[in-house]
Amino acid sequence: MTARRRSRSRQNRVWAGVVAGLGLILLAAAIALYARRMDTRSKAAEEVPAGPVQNPPAVVDLPAPELELTTLDGQPASLADYRGQVLIVNLWATWCPPCKAEMPDLLAYYEDHKDEGLALVAINIQEPAERVRPFVEAYGLTFPVWLDPKGTSTMAFRTQGLPSTFVIDPEGRIRLIWYGRTSRELLEQYVTPMLGQ
Repeated sequence: MTARRRSRSRQNRVWAGVVAGLGLILLAAAIALYARRMDTRSKAAEEVPAGPVQNPPAVVDLPAPELELTTLDGQPASLADYRGQVLIVNLWATWCPPCKAEMPDLLAYYEDHKDEGLALVAINIQEPAERVRPFVEAYGLTFPVWLDPKGTSTMAFRTQGLPSTFVIDPEGRIRLIWYGRTSRELLEQYVTPMLGQ
């Protein structure tokens, strides 16, 4: 091999090393940027803004699904059991910050109106009873809590987001839908008029 070829071969190896090094640097920078972006999204998801909730419901007229699950105590339960009442169905999970934020409002609203023909069922999505029970006790929930280990209710109500809240009239029709957090004030504004009908 001539000196010229050796020199070119050495130059090619140096350039290959430089290109590989630059590629690794760019890859590391991309990974760091992605990790920072995911961390920011995660922190944003955990923060629930204070102040009034500005999330009016969708007003609809849809048939409520036939849904049978089990209570936190393992007893069979069905939405059909609540026919004749105004029923709030809340889909939630213990890991969901907006779900946690709205639970006290749901509880307060339920306690204020349960003697006026209002029922409320909170359906936990895909968590075991051992995780749900401490949450229910910590929040002092007095309304029924059902378990949905397979996520059947999200399919039945055609939603993937949590929390999702559905208001079903006494005839079994969905009349209001909240995707995302609701509040006591919004429930008073939109659900209370249904109780007098």
